[in-house]
Amino acid sequence: MVNYLAIIGAYLLGSLSFAVIVSRCMGMPDPHSYGSGNPGATNVLRTGKKSAAALTLLGDALKGWLAVWLAKHYQTVWQLDSNTIAIIAVVVLIGHMWPVFFKFKGGKGVATALGVLLALSWPTALICAAVWLIMAFGFKVSSLAALIATLISPFAAWWFMPQLSWVIAVIVIDILVLYRHKSNIKNLFSGREGKIGEKNNKLI
Repeated sequence: MVNYLAIIGAYLLGSLSFAVIVSRCMGMPDPHSYGSGNPGATNVLRTGKKSAAALTLLGDALKGWLAVWLAKHYQTVWQLDSNTIAIIAVVVLIGHMWPVFFKFKGGKGVATALGVLLALSWPTALICAAVWLIMAFGFKVSSLAALIATLISPFAAWWFMPQLSWVIAVIVIDILVLYRHKSNIKNLFSGREGKIGEKNNKLI
C-alpha cells in the first residue's frame, strides 16, 4: 500500500506546474496563452522576465529531485523496493507533462527530468546538464540542447546507476521527453525552430 501511495504522491507533486504558479504569483499572463503555449522556463523567458524563468526552471527541477530523493531517503522506513523508486522517477515526470491540477496541459519535462536524474545519480545529471549548457550556449536553441542531452543520458545512466530498473526508468523518461518534443524535432529539420529568448515565437 505504501508503494502505491508513494507513486500517487509523486504524480501529484509532478502536477505542480511552476510556470503557471510563478506567473500567477508575479502577476504575469498564463504561459499557455502566449508563445508556444508550453508551461516551461523557455516559454516564460519570452516575457522578458528572467527571474520568472529561473524560478520556473528551479521549481520544475526541484520537484523531480524531491520526489525521487524522498523515495530513496525513506526507502527502508517506507519499505520501498528499487522498482518503486524507478516508477516514481517516471511518474513525477508524467505528472509534469500531464498535470491533473492544470487540465493535463503540462510542459515538456526537461527540467523535471534533470531533477530526477540528479536524485538518481548526480554524475549522470552533471553530464547531461553540461551537454545541455554547451549546446544551448553554442547554438542558442533550447530544444536542440535538450534533445542531445536526452539522447546521451541512457549511456551515462548505464555507467553510473547501480540499479537496472533505474536505467530502464531513464530510457522511459527519454522516450517521453522525445515524444513531447516531436514538434520541435520537425521544426529543427525544417529550419524553423526558434532560439532561446525570442519573444512571441510560436515554434518551441
